[in-house]
Amino acid sequence: MNLNKVMILGNLTRDPESRTTPSGQTVATFGVATNRFYTDQQKQKQQKVEFHNIVAWGRLGEICAQYLKKGQLVFAEGRIESRSWNAPDGTKKFRTEIIAENIQFGPKLSGAGGATGEKTERAPRAAQQEEIPSFQEEEIEVKDIPF
Repeated sequence: MNLNKVMILGNLTRDPESRTTPSGQTVATFGVATNRFYTDQQKQKQQKVEFHNIVAWGRLGEICAQYLKKGQLVFAEGRIESRSWNAPDGTKKFRTEIIAENIQFGPKLSGAGGATGEKTERAPRAAQQEEIPSFQEEEIEVKDIPF
């Protein structure tokens, strides 16, 4: 059995771009940035950022185009797909994308803070998603894992 499954949690790098195929199906594309923190050999904290291309089809694409905005936290679940094509200059181009099967939105950003990632007024407590803890400050050592 084979498995092609990916889950990422990150921030949108740009507003979704939506278009309709000739057959009438909606497709939305957007970018998500994820980061990880680690300590290098010189005991300096480092950060590495990865950029992911997300493609959402059909109703999911419509919802993403309508509600997602640059800077917003998003959880995307799907599969990895690579494609290639010949550019007008004759070179072969490649692109690896995550084909979204499920998207969950993070806390809502509104007003001018949406573009900068600054949180503003939020929904009542019962309607909020649970905050995702940040583990940026603490480095976990392998010897500290209890199993």
